[in-house]
Amino acid sequence: MDTFCRKAAQGLAARLLRKVVSRTPVGDYSETYELTEEGDLVESGKQGGELKRAWLWDNTLEVSCTGGVYKVEVKNSKEYASYVEYGHRQEPGRYVPAIAKQLKSSWVKGRFMLTKSEEEIRRIAPKFLEKELEKWLKEVLQ
Repeated sequence: MDTFCRKAAQGLAARLLRKVVSRTPVGDYSETYELTEEGDLVESGKQGGELKRAWLWDNTLEVSCTGGVYKVEVKNSKEYASYVEYGHRQEPGRYVPAIAKQLKSSWVKGRFMLTKSEEEIRRIAPKFLEKELEKWLKEVLQ
């Protein structure tokens, strides 16, 4: 039974990870410019996707069991991940060199990529676990 529970927890965590990665926004730096030593403005060449890739690098989907509760930690090590998830305040009018733009609003809404994905997984978990249990029982009882 322990093997089944660990495998099922990994399956749910893998589905969660797929959903959260697909919901994670990628920065658009197409209009970002840098000033060269000669004083010319050139495209920065900066690309987004760091936040999205961090989900994949940070998660090994290892299952731990404490008191009959199986857990898999899904995390993102980028320090700004929580600001993208829940939103954040900012100072309108402030110029940000990294994006070569001035900030417009005082609040940036959160994207809730992990929160929404967790809610979806909670909804599909019973059906997923039922199917996995049926498969496992067929294997064990044959």
